[in-house]
Amino acid sequence: MSLHSQVRLEDRAQIQDVIAAYAHAIDRRRWQMMERLFHPDAKFSFGPVDGDWRDFVEQAKAIIDPCIATQHQLGQVQFGFENDTCHTETYMTAMHTIPAGYPVPDVFPDKGKTYSAVIAGRYIDRFEKRAGLWRIAHRAGVYDWREFREVEGADLSDFPEGMAGFHDDRDPSTPVVARWRG
Repeated sequence: MSLHSQVRLEDRAQIQDVIAAYAHAIDRRRWQMMERLFHPDAKFSFGPVDGDWRDFVEQAKAIIDPCIATQHQLGQVQFGFENDTCHTETYMTAMHTIPAGYPVPDVFPDKGKTYSAVIAGRYIDRFEKRAGLWRIAHRAGVYDWREFREVEGADLSDFPEGMAGFHDDRDPSTPVVARWRG
């Protein structure tokens, strides 16, 4: 394997780490991680969310925090390298458990009962390597499909301690993401 190929494998691994950390940060509500995933001047657009990455975090909090649960599943990633820039396309499926009285109806309608909103789409990113670190410089999300499903038993609050995930440092994944938390 050539040195150039080895470097690209390392670059791909670093980029995939950022993509995975993003999904973790959203689902575990670890918003402070975002500053380590985006360059300071990064832009973000996905559906009704548009602006710089800090605008995105504030808008995402309003959308995600009221959800009972979310889970972003990541699929295949395509890479297009151009020196210290890499264009990626990441397939994703995001599940959101929406409670009755959901406060952001332009994103998910308030159906008066708990339901599941499933979104399938793609993250189209431009990563840039600055000071040796790959971070997102621009993210555009696109929808491929969306559906709403009736759900039952989505609230896990009555589960015994340790059987369900948490949106704080009690979650067992906390040591896994310590490097992203600053």
